[in-house]
Formats: sequence, structure tokens, C-alpha cells
Amino acid sequence: MNTRSFGYGEAGAVATLTLDRPEALNALTFEVYRELTGTLRALAGRGDVRVVVITGRGRAFCTGGDVKEIIGELLKYDRDRLAAFTRLTCDLIRAMRALPQPIIASLNGTVAGAGAAIALAADLRLAADTARIAFLFVKVGLSGADMGAAHLLPRVVGLGRATEMLMTGDFVDAAEALRIGLYNRVVSPERLAAVTAEMAARLARGPAAGLAATKDALNREMHMSLEAALDHEAAVQAELMQRADFHEGFAAFMGKRPPRFEGAPE
Repeated sequence: MNTRSFGYGEAGAVATLTLDRPEALNALTFEVYRELTGTLRALAGRGDVRVVVITGRGRAFCTGGDVKEIIGELLKYDRDRLAAFTRLTCDLIRAMRALPQPIIASLNGTVAGAGAAIALAADLRLAADTARIAFLFVKVGLSGADMGAAHLLPRVVGLGRATEMLMTGDFVDAAEALRIGLYNRVVSPERLAAVTAEMAARLARGPAAGLAATKDALNREMHMSLEAALDHEAAVQAELMQRADFHEGFAAFMGKRPPRFEGAPE
């Protein structure tokens, strides 16, 4: 992968995308939106990449759209160009949720606006204790429901708290984000990279097909009745039971050893 607008690296089965405009608090540009989306879509076909990490460099994870390069330009756009831009931002969230591999958002600092939406769309959020978060859209006269936030956030923190966060646009500190379930872990900034690497390695050793099926079910079953969800899970689980990973999982359990799932790193 050759990326121009952000950093990209692979270590074993883990790909890391690093937002790399620290002087602008990793604010997003049109190019960053497009390239992030394209990279994630390309990674969906990479069986050797089993986990994706998204993080930032400097004191912010991402503070949303760049004031000069995006916000200022949008004021000049007509309705059609504005609609094309909002579809562009939503395409990034689509690519994240459609990616079969787990995504870890490693939140190294402030998370705001579109940055908060990106963090929300990840599967897990590991945060430094400096990583306060806000969905700032109402602060600039827009709807708090942007980039899937009104769909995803109530499912993570509950309708009442999501309503407050999206209607006020206020920052929530890392400790509170952990308490309400928005963050999965909060650690010191010095420990974040190690904790992220540990979680990524753990997921990379897991059953790739099983994890992909889990993510797919979490996406699909948001819209299903319980009966439909039960039918879906029964069909998928029966299919996975025919695969080598299920047999290996059983053998490892009986042998009292860690499983060695297909394609997983040692």
C-alpha cells in the first residue's frame, strides 16, 4: 500500500493507518477521506491482513474536517456538490463497517467531529487518558446526526446519553467515555501503543472467518427481529462448524493448549 495523505505500515498480520497531520491536529482533507476509503476497501481483499489499526500522530487523534481545506470550501459549494461531499464522508464509514477484519481505533488524543465518527465506526476503541471526545456538528449549525452517528452511538451508549452528546456537541473526557461504554480501554499515553499492539495481536491470532462473521452479524442484526437474528446466526454458525478452525478449536481445548487457527501468526 502506497498512501500519500496518511501513514501506512504493516507488522505481521496487522495494518496500521496513521493520520499524520499533527500540525493541524490531524484534521481531514478531501484527499484523506478518499484515500482512507480506498485503502480500507483494498484491505478487505487482503487475507494476510487480519486486523486494522487507525491512530493519529501528535496530541490529537483527529479533530474533524480541516477548517481551511474543507469547511471554507464547502461554503462555496452548491447543493449538488455539498451532497457529493456528504456522501464521500459516509462512504468512509461504509468502508469501515464493511471491512471483514476488526478495526481498532487507537485514540492517542483529542477526538472530535468527523474524528469522533471514525472512532465510533471502529470495532474497538482503546484510548489514552487525554483522549476527550465530542460530536461537534451542532456547534457549527449542523445536525448532530452525521456519518452514521445517530445510528451507531445509541447502540453503544444508549439513546439518552447519545441524544445529549449529539445535541450539545460537548466534550466527554476519557474516564466518562469509558464509564458509558464508548471506550473499551483507557490507559496512559505512554502505554497506548503497547496495549493496542497486544489487542491487535490477540485478534490476529483469532479465527479470521469467525471474527468476520461476528462483525457481519453485529451489522446485520441491528435491523433484524430476534427471530430473524436467530435464523441468521444458526445458518452462519452451522457453516463455520464445517471449517478447519472449529476442529482446531476443539482439539486445542481438549489438548489444553492455545489454538492455532488457519493463517494466524505464531
